Amino acid sequence: MAAEQRTGQQASQRIDERIAERHDELSPQERRAAGTLLEHLDDLATYRAAELAELAGVSRATMSRLFRSLGFADFDEVREHLRGLRATGEPRRIDGAPDPETLAAAEQAAILRAVGHPRLPEVAGLVALAERVLVVGWRNSYPVALHLREQLAQARDDVRIAPVPGQTTGEELVGLGAADVIVVVGFRRRPQHFAAFLAAAHATGATVVLVGDPTAVAHASHASIWLECPLQHALAFDSYAAPMALVSVLADGVLAACRRTGSARVRRISETYEQLGEVE
Repeated sequence: MAAEQRTGQQASQRIDERIAERHDELSPQERRAAGTLLEHLDDLATYRAAELAELAGVSRATMSRLFRSLGFADFDEVREHLRGLRATGEPRRIDGAPDPETLAAAEQAAILRAVGHPRLPEVAGLVALAERVLVVGWRNSYPVALHLREQLAQARDDVRIAPVPGQTTGEELVGLGAADVIVVVGFRRRPQHFAAFLAAAHATGATVVLVGDPTAVAHASHASIWLECPLQHALAFDSYAAPMALVSVLADGVLAACRRTGSARVRRISETYEQLGEVE
């Protein structure tokens, strides 16, 4: 029973956590091998098991025993474990040197999926007609949310961003209602309170638009409209090219839906820029 519990616990642990937990039980040779794994976690998939053993100065049998001690059947399972960490958003270099053409093709596919979402025109119309618009995002989602707010503010009045640096979000929801739209940007590695915020936003009666990568679908039940937007993650860090493209298309749709009032606002903003000497 104890062995089964340990196996289950290992399955939910990262490889570095497994090494830390088992370190005192490892032989000196296995510790050397474990140290080499830790040193090369970011590019581990560029090596073969035999190469790792040579780097550590241990036999291939020792490296294989280490994998089994850590709960992996073999090196292929270690690779899959690292790919799983990358899929949750954790920066990991797992595929060696990037191929520019492959990356460009992946970016293009992600952008096409994002800007081709069938509900984008509907969202643009709702945002254009809303009394107030609140755009919300945390962590890596915040730059996307901020860019969306800046674009929407060119087309219409009363567009706010939350959280304002150093502030909370609860006060931003009070007073919002059925005439308003809340756009929540929620790409992976969201904060713990994300679900609670979405539920509170939904409770205001406002139209809640959730924009996020496929991992955010679990939160879609608290949104009026779910806009799935893929992230391209062939490299160690997620690419936000597709989300930024979606922002551009959505803002363009809002400006078009605002018609003359939107165009007039753009002109007034440009005139104000000139008066204040704010931009070149």
